[in-house]
Amino acid sequence: MKKNEMQNIDYKTALNQALSEEMERDQNVFIMGEDVGVLGGAFRVTKGLLGKFGPNRIIDTPLSESAIIGYALGAAISGLRPVAEIMFIDFTSVCMDQIINQVAKIRYMSGGQVKVPLVIRTPGGFAKSWAAQHSQSWESFFCHIPGLKVVMPATPYDAKGLLKSAIREDNPVMFIEHKLLYNVAGDVPDEEYTVPLGMAQVKRAGADLTIITYSQMALLSLEAAEILAREGKDVEVIDLRTLAPLDIETVLNSVKKTGRAIIVEEGHKKVGMGAEISSTITEQAFDYLDAPVKRVAALDIPAPFSKVLEDRVRPKLEDILEAARDIIG
Repeated sequence: MKKNEMQNIDYKTALNQALSEEMERDQNVFIMGEDVGVLGGAFRVTKGLLGKFGPNRIIDTPLSESAIIGYALGAAISGLRPVAEIMFIDFTSVCMDQIINQVAKIRYMSGGQVKVPLVIRTPGGFAKSWAAQHSQSWESFFCHIPGLKVVMPATPYDAKGLLKSAIREDNPVMFIEHKLLYNVAGDVPDEEYTVPLGMAQVKRAGADLTIITYSQMALLSLEAAEILAREGKDVEVIDLRTLAPLDIETVLNSVKKTGRAIIVEEGHKKVGMGAEISSTITEQAFDYLDAPVKRVAALDIPAPFSKVLEDRVRPKLEDILEAARDIIG
């Protein structure tokens, strides 16, 4: 490929490229997790890396999430840069003590003497009838924990650029990938690039309404914006990309321009990201609002196995359209 040429690749390939490039750039980077080696990961994100880098840097671990995070933390504070994969975000409940009380706290408790360059990659969100223990969205929980950075890219471009930045970060990063995005394709530069952590992006400019969203819901929100445009409604879509730290400045600037806001998330509505963002908008931009802030989120019940019921629980395109039409009028 010529310099500056774009390649059209899917999300999982973009992640695979990021991992490979960072391992080539820095010998301290290694990957560990269940089935990340021979199998290439449950979603094939690490496919081919074992043959390229060998078993000392692509480590298949026992089925113990606590052991994975404990080992990775020890490696990180010893000067290495581990990328630990937890097969589903639901399984982080098994290693919450390690993540919350150790990974997130050690740099602070050491007065900054110890760095924790640790990336925890894990897929979240609804899939296709994967039921209550494999369909959860726990990003708001991790955002509640000081010391953790939380990243949720929506596109292959952002996935690659943000993962590279996360690996170079000296603080622990929860890197949450949506299961339904792995096969979604998009343009990614052939040349080296990174995407900074903590910066939202206006994916679509508009004047009538701001939709604030992230991960797979960003793509759904863009689809909704195009439909609404045909109805004469001009919608701005902000992809947060990083949830902690949260780029609230970009959000507030947009809301002050449009006067209306909807937060779209796949997590549960109760105590979710939408609640936090809505509260912040109300506190800092109340005088600019022409209508109450709305939230579109999953219902507050476990994900059902039944597809019919699952479709009822998860946020849908129609839910975004209904909220937008109601708030714009």
